[in-house]
Amino acid sequence: MYPGPRDPDLGVFVRQMELALRERGHEIDLAVLDTRSGGKRRYAELARRVHAAPKPDVVYAHFLVPSGLIALKADAPLVVTAHGRDVRNIGSILGISPLTAIVVRRAAAVIAVSDYLRRELECKLPVARGKTSVIDSGVDLERFSPSVATEHRLESPAFLCVGSLTRRKNVVRLADAFARIGEGSLTFVGDGPLRAQLEGEGHSVLEAANGAVAIQRATAESPNFVLLDLYLPDMNGLEVARTLRKTPVTRHIPIAGWTVDCRATMYREALAAGYIDFCLDKPVSVAVIEALVEKHAKQQC
Repeated sequence: MYPGPRDPDLGVFVRQMELALRERGHEIDLAVLDTRSGGKRRYAELARRVHAAPKPDVVYAHFLVPSGLIALKADAPLVVTAHGRDVRNIGSILGISPLTAIVVRRAAAVIAVSDYLRRELECKLPVARGKTSVIDSGVDLERFSPSVATEHRLESPAFLCVGSLTRRKNVVRLADAFARIGEGSLTFVGDGPLRAQLEGEGHSVLEAANGAVAIQRATAESPNFVLLDLYLPDMNGLEVARTLRKTPVTRHIPIAGWTVDCRATMYREALAAGYIDFCLDKPVSVAVIEALVEKHAKQQC
């Protein structure tokens, strides 16, 4: 994952990490994919680029599988980040568990972005115990206490959409579909290249760099409905949903998922976390979004 001409929002975190390492005087050679197109065949190209790269002192992979598996070909100490999707795939997708175990066993260090994720990884793969470090994303869920007061009420039915403001997330289609409802308010919590367009069309856009800020916004705005992406920069949507469910002022708010992850295990996890509905495909048609918005708008009236 790395920003490219066609997908400038891809792997922004990896790019930021690269720049930080260069500023510290490290020499960096890149073997990356900078486009979402190509399907699974693009991993063959990634393997070719890893093979062609100069022999490194250390190799970093941003996912356990498949990039971590491919990075092992570099024959250097491997540092790899374990993401929520990596951990969820263990045991839910055939063949992923033994492949992930190979990566973790041979890695010099595994990074988890939260202690919760570290515990889940170590529970599923005991081989990860003792070599998994937590580099916290900076989210302190205890800060969002039940005592937080609602600042003001949005026009009802009030919808809150949490996620990146990019075409891939269908935010413009959502706005178009909501316009057909003709009542209530739609507020976007996030940032991205489509922010100016959405604001220019008269939609309320609240900037939130991560899920923690989204929780704070939801608590303060008290919307009637939340459209929540399952993948956010600092935590996944399941963690956000669980927090909203634990907070008295937001526990009643219906939450719909915004994801391409259609696995039965993910569906069950999301329902257990507090989701009640889903848009299960991207790009989503305006008709699908309109039906979802109208359905919950009627329930809030």
